[in-house]
Amino acid sequence: MRKIMRVLCLLAGAVSGPAMADQTVGGFTVDALINDRFIETCREWLEVPVLRMTVENQNRRRGELTAAEIEELDQAWRKERESDHQPFVAAVLSNPLSTYLTRIQARSLGLYSEIIVVDDVGLNAGQSSVTGDYWQGDEDKFTRTFGEGAGAIFIDEPELHEETATWRAQLNMTLHDAAGAPIGAATVEVNLTELARRRLTVGN
Repeated sequence: MRKIMRVLCLLAGAVSGPAMADQTVGGFTVDALINDRFIETCREWLEVPVLRMTVENQNRRRGELTAAEIEELDQAWRKERESDHQPFVAAVLSNPLSTYLTRIQARSLGLYSEIIVVDDVGLNAGQSSVTGDYWQGDEDKFTRTFGEGAGAIFIDEPELHEETATWRAQLNMTLHDAAGAPIGAATVEVNLTELARRRLTVGN
């Protein structure tokens, strides 16, 4: 499990201020780091056929799931995570979308620490690493994106990842089909410390 601590106070000069808009990482506010240009870059590699096809196919295949059925899937995932036998987890991690997202994360060279794509009820459709749960539908990453419709973007508060001493924030956005209708949501966990370093050294 990742050791992540939510911090809203001054810590070693890395992040300061009482609210997200006032916090800084490497001298940059979160809004300055995850700016429109950065969001558009993420959107470009998210708007690919393999993503839309995977999410749309999962939406059609699953159909209308009941709350009990969603809970059953989530519990099956959690149980497998603690087991040596993981056919369910392996099937998701080895699908074409997960393979693509894993490649995107690897090519970012530490900029993206996790990427998750979910369907229209918040169930994982593709991911770059194993998540703690299979259903994200009760979390802000889903309710404040897909739950608010096409074009919605939600940037969560920065958090300190204690194991690597880096600050991270999640960029979340609604995903849409070719006609612009919402089909799911994506979460990109951004290493703010690395992003700030790049801004200082190369200005990107």
